[in-house]
Amino acid sequence: MAALPAASLQAKPNSKFSGVQIGTITYSYRSMPEVNDAKALLKYIVDSGVSAIELMSAPAEAFVGAPAPAGRGGGGGRGRGNQPPLTPEVIAANQARQQTAAEDLKKFRLSVSMDKYKALRKMYNDAGVKIYGFKLEPRMTMSNEEYEYIFNAAEALGADHVTLELSPDKAFTQRNGDFGAKRGIRVAYHAHQQATITAWDEVLQQSKGNAINLDIGHFYAGTQHAPGGENPIPIILKHASRIASMHLKDRTKAVNGVADNLPWGKGQTPIKEVLQLMRKNKYKFPASVELEYSIPQGSDAVVETAKCVQYCKDCLA
Repeated sequence: MAALPAASLQAKPNSKFSGVQIGTITYSYRSMPEVNDAKALLKYIVDSGVSAIELMSAPAEAFVGAPAPAGRGGGGGRGRGNQPPLTPEVIAANQARQQTAAEDLKKFRLSVSMDKYKALRKMYNDAGVKIYGFKLEPRMTMSNEEYEYIFNAAEALGADHVTLELSPDKAFTQRNGDFGAKRGIRVAYHAHQQATITAWDEVLQQSKGNAINLDIGHFYAGTQHAPGGENPIPIILKHASRIASMHLKDRTKAVNGVADNLPWGKGQTPIKEVLQLMRKNKYKFPASVELEYSIPQGSDAVVETAKCVQYCKDCLA
């Protein structure tokens, strides 16, 4: 890994095909060792042939020197099976440890230099990888200074949007949108199986700073209030100008609320049609591989992500 800063000496990846930027969310590599090490993560990305990413916060904050998250003391496996539950004393100690860790993290965030994030951006850019999205989620309980930290970090990384889960809290989404509009960095909301064609309407009306992080696999699986999968193309056409980025995965339609994630081409999500629509309409938002199907024995997340990228390339040939 010490040789990784010299990654710029090897061939740089290119996952932009026919004008459509294919990327990945770095969650795809969660099964790999050292996934929270930004240098190791960069190698996985480059080896997958990916040239643009939505970056999860853990490797970014570890790179800039954030304190490690608090662990669970007093026997992390207790309370399951035949093991005795944690005692009130251990529970109280865990809570105190977590509170201290949260305070330490806040103190760090409000003092860290953005030059460290700029160094991370340079390392990735030098290797041919652009960071377009940053998943460090704001929370309503955060101070304005902590909000500024999130947007400052996203800006330093070169991201044009931050991503988080779609919330029903309208005061929260209004606050997010206001910050996003002020900073010129959109807040893009991701949804799971609760997604419908109208799910984002209210947050989009609240502010130009709010946007969509559309997951076409979840959308297909989650709009199952009637038999059959609902095609995501209508929502893309409806909200194309408000989509900041998109997640790709291949799912089946939900049956009794359950939908499978399958190797691409084995499910029912219209990935090819969506990508070809992006090419036809010259949409500029990136489409991120999100690897969620079970990795076959003998393979790993790097190999499978590369397969997904090739699938996209074939769809756009």
